[in-house]
Amino acid sequence: MNLPNRLTLLRMCLVPVFVACFFLERALPWWNVLAAAVFVLAAATDLIDGWYARKHGMVTDFGKLLDPMADKLLVCAAFIMLTGRGDVPALVTFVFVGRELVISAFRLIAAEKGTVIAAGRIGKGKTLLQCVAVVLTLLGNPLFCAIGVPMDRIALYAALVLTLWSLIDYVYKNRKVVHRA
Repeated sequence: MNLPNRLTLLRMCLVPVFVACFFLERALPWWNVLAAAVFVLAAATDLIDGWYARKHGMVTDFGKLLDPMADKLLVCAAFIMLTGRGDVPALVTFVFVGRELVISAFRLIAAEKGTVIAAGRIGKGKTLLQCVAVVLTLLGNPLFCAIGVPMDRIALYAALVLTLWSLIDYVYKNRKVVHRA
């Protein structure tokens, strides 16, 4: 169990902590700041574990399997909770979660055939925009709020576009995996 894998497990453990922050809404007036801080900490572990694993040659099959799952848990939990509060439209969350299920199915099929499908640039950009949208939404759009620029919505819908684009790109590039199934 190397450091990058421990960071991945930490990210997974932070997901229920993040979700629990939503239940503090009535008890703490700054629950959203706490939730945003936990989310940023968890998202930061994703950046650190990947960088560290590649830099020090610590990439493992365990990490290849669990790292994307931890990311999906964190982001999907965030959007489900924000949808439950009425902060994100349900259809947007459905697209985000649905994309992750489709991609996971492709990865499972590929893994059965001994192929590892790495995340692409579009998918990484999608995840970044999703994370930005989550934090901005949790904090009530603190950037440009005074002048009426809805940066949280801009990030959310840009993430939606990249989510659809990355799904189409991923399915197209990996269509042979399904044809061999």
